[in-house]
Amino acid sequence: MKRLGFILVALVAIVVGLLVGTLNSNPVLLDLLWVQFELPLGLAILLGFSLGILLGLSAVYLARVVPLRLQLRKARAALAKQDKIDLSLPDD
Repeated sequence: MKRLGFILVALVAIVVGLLVGTLNSNPVLLDLLWVQFELPLGLAILLGFSLGILLGLSAVYLARVVPLRLQLRKARAALAKQDKIDLSLPDD
């Protein structure tokens, strides 16, 4: 089921990419300070969209996932320390 969903999403992305590329084929000049590129408008739109997704996912990863992983590591270390303390106590 997961594979079918992935295939459907990939097909939709390919169709959308082809539509954007064919409907926006006029060349545009992309000026990046020292470097200039002449690209089709559709490619420039798709590159901007892809870069935005990449930067957004990176920001979420750095803002949420990394702190949660650090918190989990500390909690596991505290639990391991607590288990060592509990094991060292004699049973009556």
